[in-house]
Amino acid sequence: MKRYASVILLLFVLTCGYHAKAQENEIKVGVMAPEISLPTPQGKIVTLSSLRGNLVLIDFWATWCAPCVEEQPELKRLYDTYNLSVKKGRKLEIYGVSLDSKKPAWEKAIRKFEIKWPQVSDLKFWSSPVAKTYNLEGIPYNVVVDSDGYIIALNLHGKELEDFVRAGLEEK
Repeated sequence: MKRYASVILLLFVLTCGYHAKAQENEIKVGVMAPEISLPTPQGKIVTLSSLRGNLVLIDFWATWCAPCVEEQPELKRLYDTYNLSVKKGRKLEIYGVSLDSKKPAWEKAIRKFEIKWPQVSDLKFWSSPVAKTYNLEGIPYNVVVDSDGYIIALNLHGKELEDFVRAGLEEK
């Protein structure tokens, strides 16, 4: 009987530990966005936290993802509109996180779409620790982070994203 109770207690402790770990990586509105620190195609490390003070759109994408590629011109327009027009001391920053595994394809897409915002990747495809940290199950996927680093929206696209960005820059 004592052995049975010990096994139950051990399972309970292990389950609680697993649950606590799962909650640690919970990506939801209101929590601090986990840090991302990855290299650009040129090898320079750019961190998510370096963009604090602005509204940040983390764009998870890849060149092999057709919907991601289709979205790039709209993101460029959004960036050109809201990065250059500083409102109340803040602007939109986009932080592109590629889940590519082939650097030449990634670099070609950056040139093709004339992407001006920071692009980072560890070129580890779905094995990237960032994909695990952000619990990515599919792309395109994005996370909107406020000027203090807190998640304020998840996976907005099109007009809904633009309206949210405009409103977010007019706050404070």
